[in-house]
Amino acid sequence: MNSTRSLQGSPHQFQQQSSPRFRFAPSPNGSLHLGHAYSALLNQRLAQQLGGVFYLRIEDIDTARCTPKLEAEMLADMEWLGLAFDPPMRRQSQHFADYADALETLIEADLVYPAFLSRSESRAMVEEHENNGQKWPRDPDGVPHYPGQERDWSTSQIKAKRLEQPRHAWRLNMAAAIHHIGSPSHLDWMEFDVSGDGSDHLKTGSPADWGDVVLARSDTPTSYHLSVTLDDALQGITHVVRGVDLAPSTSVHRLLQELLGLPQPVYHHHPLIMADDRRKLSKSARDTGLADLRAAGLQPSDIQRMVGLG
Repeated sequence: MNSTRSLQGSPHQFQQQSSPRFRFAPSPNGSLHLGHAYSALLNQRLAQQLGGVFYLRIEDIDTARCTPKLEAEMLADMEWLGLAFDPPMRRQSQHFADYADALETLIEADLVYPAFLSRSESRAMVEEHENNGQKWPRDPDGVPHYPGQERDWSTSQIKAKRLEQPRHAWRLNMAAAIHHIGSPSHLDWMEFDVSGDGSDHLKTGSPADWGDVVLARSDTPTSYHLSVTLDDALQGITHVVRGVDLAPSTSVHRLLQELLGLPQPVYHHHPLIMADDRRKLSKSARDTGLADLRAAGLQPSDIQRMVGLG
């Protein structure tokens, strides 16, 4: 990809795919667990049933936490599980230029701004307001919205601040972005039912619920929201199958698709595999890790049965 802006001017670059395209997109920052197995196996099964292709994407934009050792272990777990991917594999760390170019498109459209407050500074401002009895908006994950004081700064103010403090985050000016597309109703998306009973339905969500989300940082030219949206378009993904915990963020991804002129896939947000105490499975806690289960003597067929796909 040479330029997101040129792609916006050339819709034929994103022609409808002749066959369904699915993807599994893990981050090599810890061990895969049963939740990953379920999502990967479900994607593979649907691709096979629909005569489509199944891609692997390595989401390693966090180059500090995502290590070659963890990636090698993850690939070994996927091979043992019996996952077979179609080429080519996409590794995000090799495509930072793509994300930087998409970000530049949004910068030129005046839809993002540099945000200089640290997490602790932002948290202190929110706490001050709440201690004074003022309610502060929070995103679906419970994180307070960024105060956003810089969104109204002049060009000279921003330039002076960047000279004083080079480190910053690029945040989407959510109000400006929604105004830019004209109507939030464009952000509805299709949820398909994997049972195939024809109960596809439209889902709605408001990206405004997320506030001014981070799209990049001065030391990392992308964020999850920007990279996953652009990657799905560049790989021609037609069916995004992922956990229900990511369903609320779909409204942000739909907004970015509209802003960048990207095609819209259909979605399915599947239930999560939970721990015995009803916690969401965690890489850091090594909950039901595939490597541990394999070491205990379990077979891939056991894993399929445990996640309900036997």
